[in-house]
Amino acid sequence: MSKQPSENPVYIKVNPKDNIAIIVNAGGLPKGTVFPCGLELIGHVPQGHKVALTDIPQGAAIIRYGEVIGHASQLIPKGGWIDESLVQLPDPPQLEELSIASNVPQTLPPLEGYTFEGYLNEDGSVGTKNILGITTSVQCVAGVLQYAVKRIKNELLPRFPNVEDVVALTHTYGCGVAINAPDAVIPVRTIQNLAQNPNFGGELMVVGLGCEKLLPQRLVPDGDAGSIVSLQDSHGFIPMVEAIMEMAEARLEKLNRRKRVTCPASGLVVGLQCGGSDAFSGVTANPAVGYAADLLVRAGATVLFSEVTEVRDAIHLLTPRAVNKEVGQALIREMQWYDDYLQRGSADRSANPTPGNKKGGLANIVEKALGSIVKSGTSPIAGVLGPGEKAAEKGLIFAATPASDFVCGTLQLASGINLQVFTTGRGTPYGLSIAPVIKVSTRNSLAEQWHDLIDLNAGTIATGESTIEEVGWELFRLILDVASGRKQTWADHWGIHNDLALFNPAPVT
Repeated sequence: MSKQPSENPVYIKVNPKDNIAIIVNAGGLPKGTVFPCGLELIGHVPQGHKVALTDIPQGAAIIRYGEVIGHASQLIPKGGWIDESLVQLPDPPQLEELSIASNVPQTLPPLEGYTFEGYLNEDGSVGTKNILGITTSVQCVAGVLQYAVKRIKNELLPRFPNVEDVVALTHTYGCGVAINAPDAVIPVRTIQNLAQNPNFGGELMVVGLGCEKLLPQRLVPDGDAGSIVSLQDSHGFIPMVEAIMEMAEARLEKLNRRKRVTCPASGLVVGLQCGGSDAFSGVTANPAVGYAADLLVRAGATVLFSEVTEVRDAIHLLTPRAVNKEVGQALIREMQWYDDYLQRGSADRSANPTPGNKKGGLANIVEKALGSIVKSGTSPIAGVLGPGEKAAEKGLIFAATPASDFVCGTLQLASGINLQVFTTGRGTPYGLSIAPVIKVSTRNSLAEQWHDLIDLNAGTIATGESTIEEVGWELFRLILDVASGRKQTWADHWGIHNDLALFNPAPVT
């Protein structure tokens, strides 16, 4: 698109094959608007929504990103608004017909010399925060632990100025569940791996009840009873709290000795996510994040992209990028698992997108997925993780998660991210207490409206004020600054943190 003033009518056509475009102007454009190319709107089209660039006959393909996002339910005249009701959902890519490792991208030149100031752990991982994390083995103890954490923050934490926070890892799992069911491996390993997030510095601490199905010992790698407080061993409420505080104090003393040191950018494990997406996500914020993801991979870092339902309908564009057939088959395995999971719940892919996504111009899950996968950049896909598995290799990794913001965030934390980048078009105050979350807006108007919640604005790409590359580099540098503690995200500034939300597909008894 040309660099036109914002008051002029502007649309974005992503691919030469596209027969539709999206309206850039805030507030949309009225009937009778004429573009420099001669296109005239035959009715009002809201911002971010699609306009037909040519007559689209009934049953004909509607093309965006060079891909079919649906078929016209009736004749859509040139210059007409393509409302979601006019877009019939196409069939998903057939998993058994996918091409695998057939177009592996060339490895880009290494990006050397980039560092950040992080907390180096004994196992070689690096923290971007210095936090005491206290894990629970069962929801029953959550109230007691939260009471204890308040006292720890008020009475103990001021004595340990190098420790940023104390976080209770509470959840709804641990008892009343089919602990030995096959799918129970997902919540169990998620809790195990959450406790080992690099931002906790290896100082493990577990609070259990004493009669739960998820035994606290399963959450301690070496089974060390010295890392466990069992409430049923205490004689009254106050002794419970004091036992938690005593163990916490010993760990705070160790964490307080941690210092930031210069670490190579390869120590970063960055999660990518989007929420409150709109039609601009796939042309501004997500491409800029994808560019930054490529820079991180070139610098030797680990980058996780996720959200199975927002990948499934674009999986045919990803399996060719798998570094080998094993990785490609693993991608297909995770897609198939989720297909089966949705079928068991009598749901299908049409359950995504949300009403807000549609209001922002996304007609269906196909259009949403095509814009979502752009976050992955152009690097080869080096590995695949099941939900809650811990990342053990460098490069671009697909970490399978649901698309739910809170569940995805929880699972990425379990996979070991020490920072997350989150794109949004509609806006969300989402944040994580364990790792900093950099929020990137897709539109100028959102960045202006939420000036004290958005960390980086990619909307300037749509108006031609910036390029994808420029915003991508800006984000890369911001990641290094936030990871170093030189800059603070708005979510951390305000203390906006969502609860952890485990993914539990196993039965509850």
